[in-house]
Amino acid sequence: MPSDRLPESGRLPETGRPAAELLAELAGLRDADLPVRGGQVTAYVYDTGREAVHDLAATAYQEMLEVNCLDPTAFPSIVALERRIVGAVAGKLGGGSGIFTSGGTESIMLAVKAARDARPVEGRPQIVLPTTAHPAFHKAAHYLGLEVVHVPVDDAFRADPAATAAALTPRTVLMVASAPSYPQGVMDPVPEIAALAASAGVPCHVDACVGGWVLPWLRDAGRDVPPFDLSVPGVTSLSCDLHKYGYSPKGASVVLFADESLRRHAYFASAEWPGYTVINAGVQSSKSAGPLGAAWATLMAVGARGYRELAESAMGAAERLAAGVAGIPGLRVLGEPAAPLVAVASSDPALDVFVVADEARARGWFFQPQLSYQGIPPNLHFTLTGVSDVDALLAALADAVKAARAAGPPDVPSELVDALAGLDLDSLDDAGFAGLLASVGVDLAGGAEPEMAMVNAILDALPPATREALLIRFLSALYA
Repeated sequence: MPSDRLPESGRLPETGRPAAELLAELAGLRDADLPVRGGQVTAYVYDTGREAVHDLAATAYQEMLEVNCLDPTAFPSIVALERRIVGAVAGKLGGGSGIFTSGGTESIMLAVKAARDARPVEGRPQIVLPTTAHPAFHKAAHYLGLEVVHVPVDDAFRADPAATAAALTPRTVLMVASAPSYPQGVMDPVPEIAALAASAGVPCHVDACVGGWVLPWLRDAGRDVPPFDLSVPGVTSLSCDLHKYGYSPKGASVVLFADESLRRHAYFASAEWPGYTVINAGVQSSKSAGPLGAAWATLMAVGARGYRELAESAMGAAERLAAGVAGIPGLRVLGEPAAPLVAVASSDPALDVFVVADEARARGWFFQPQLSYQGIPPNLHFTLTGVSDVDALLAALADAVKAARAAGPPDVPSELVDALAGLDLDSLDDAGFAGLLASVGVDLAGGAEPEMAMVNAILDALPPATREALLIRFLSALYA
């Protein structure tokens, strides 16, 4: 390597490198990434299949790249764009006022903060969640000092209103429902849960991060979509990600509040220093307006007709996938998805879904593994979009199932699971933990794609707290 190159150790080149060379290196680094277009990655990315829209969003992002959202009085363009975006979202989701955020986690964080600050209680505040609620609520509770109270879901994976009512205490500051929940794509009974919240005088948040910008368009297209938005009595806030089925570049979400006073509780201001005035609507202070510009451009370019078409296409793909899964021996769909999200589990002990995921990855497809939890079996998650080639997906799935059945489930030594459950992780540094991973087939330094079936099988055999501890160490070792 030439002496002026930037090695992984972080040493800067003495003189700046040519732009073409740097861009070529970035392209080389991306060679190992999953593809973001084409529909073979059934999680994380959303593709309209409309190149002109993607190109426009990139240009709009660049136009706003250096604008700082820290001070709306210095850059009034951010106020104008945010008003337009929030207004468009509110217009489809029952009204209210809102905040443009960097993603669903920040939207949820602000909703939890607003509820906590609007409803002071004696002792540690509590948030009541169905077990299928997104971990962003756990993250918000962890950061903001709340206690999570879990309520079970029924056999259809929907939140149980009776269990929710039983979980309420004088310390409850927020109740949550999902529209839909991510793991199985099913709708919680939002009106019932919101009514319970209203009768108790407790705010109710609807997590529509994944469904908020596809469900209303499906309703417009004539499908039966249960009530879920701010028009439902008792719903006080709602989150909707535009970088999911809004197809905007990442960094685009909206949190809506039915009452503007509740929205103000999401804000943060500080005058306890001699510097510039600090007032933030979101968690971040300085941030690029690039996502804001790209989201607005995407919404305007796609338009209402485009979103109806994309929603119908995605939902049709999900329905064709579910029907096709029924024809593959050993597989079954969990629940009845109300949005283009499908969870597929094994109905055959000889067929392991984690092995299926590895076999699919070897064939150029990414199927997202989901671990078992409270009686919900391990499964594969599929997020379908308008470009999803269901015939090709089903062929790849059937081929992966055939190979996985021949390979058999991972042989997980029980002593290894016991050893990991009792392992003192604090006694290992990152290098020692990386060595432990290598012993079960995950080489962080080798560059090869790991076979994750064994790793997922081991994690699946461990309790959630141990899974969390191991995953934190994995991330630390990965970036070490």
